[in-house]
Amino acid sequence: MKNRIMSYVVAAATVALLAVPLTAAYGAKAKMAKTGKKSACITCHEKVTPGIVKQFLSGKMGKTLDCSTCHGTEHMSASDVAKAKLPTPDTCATCHPKRVKEFREGKHSIAWAAMKAMPMITHQPSSVGGGDLKGCSGCHKIGDKAMSDLKRYGTGGCDACHTRHSFSVAEARDPRACRTCHMGFDHPQWEMWQTSKHGTIYEIEPKSGRAPTCQTCHMPDGKHDVMTAWGFLALRLPEDDPQWMADRVTILQAVGVLDDKGQPTERLDVVKAAKVARLDKASFDKERNKMIDVCAKCHSRSYAQANLNAGDDIIRDVDHIFADSIRTVKALYDDGIIQKPAGWKYAPDLLQFYEAKTVAEQELHLVFLEYRMRAFQGAFHSNPDYMHWYGWAKVKEAATRIKEDAERLRREHKKM
Repeated sequence: MKNRIMSYVVAAATVALLAVPLTAAYGAKAKMAKTGKKSACITCHEKVTPGIVKQFLSGKMGKTLDCSTCHGTEHMSASDVAKAKLPTPDTCATCHPKRVKEFREGKHSIAWAAMKAMPMITHQPSSVGGGDLKGCSGCHKIGDKAMSDLKRYGTGGCDACHTRHSFSVAEARDPRACRTCHMGFDHPQWEMWQTSKHGTIYEIEPKSGRAPTCQTCHMPDGKHDVMTAWGFLALRLPEDDPQWMADRVTILQAVGVLDDKGQPTERLDVVKAAKVARLDKASFDKERNKMIDVCAKCHSRSYAQANLNAGDDIIRDVDHIFADSIRTVKALYDDGIIQKPAGWKYAPDLLQFYEAKTVAEQELHLVFLEYRMRAFQGAFHSNPDYMHWYGWAKVKEAATRIKEDAERLRREHKKM
């Protein structure tokens, strides 16, 4: 028995003695792996881009990954910078496959395609609407795209929210991460949320968890698909209310998704691909039920449903005024008072945005992208002032101006 105990002691001591050099050796090897290729990158970039190095080393990835993990190993000197690999969501999927899959199932992933599909983009200088990230592309770069589209600035995607080079999860969870894109003219969600009761409570008690943030409602449980029931354009088919359906058809015709006979056009495929509308009841109900589930974590389900239904009513009532304004302008085309611009397949064409050729159509553009958006988005973001004065009231004001301009154009046409 004594000999057996001694043999256990000797064995344990041997393992302990061996473990010291093995641990030391592994530690040295790990350190070398961490400071090998990466140290070469950092040694150079501390002089060239010190801020980037500081950001990278401050983040979790900087403590576990090498620069070459994302950028490859071909770029080794100042003369071969073009060989540096530009990361894409596929690069991120190597470590984060679930999140990238969710991202690609949602609307952010098709933001680039949605921008490129807009007819108005073809009329803009490349620096405004193209790949220089000074205009539309500055936000829409979050979408999947060909490497050739953004050679200079990278391909966007995940780093639109987890910005380079710290790639912070905490940053992406902060509602302020959303405001660069979700603000301003056509989608001031940040301003509406920030000045709502939800946003006010959040600013007073940012760590209490009492108030929902953008991520609470649109990324529950961290899911990255970021979808909404109504979609960006607040358009859906079918519509049970006959009057609303008639108004919806008028709007879809002005968007060029339906032709004069109410039949689908080639643009319907674009709308489907960009997921900016809901074209079947199941898709709408799926997203609406998800939102009710989120709201029900703080409110009763009946209260949540009632408030969302009230937002639907706002869209219906705004659409009735909007559709009437569209018909006023369409009649000018039908009567030959204004001519379809060269290169336009549809007229009026709301997707030409501010490229419209008459004052009345410029007003339609404002109703479509500014006033109508603020009315329904203000309703769903619990901001009554945005809904009413910046939305509903402006839609009605614009309708008056459109009628007045249409009458002017008809008077002038009679004199010709």
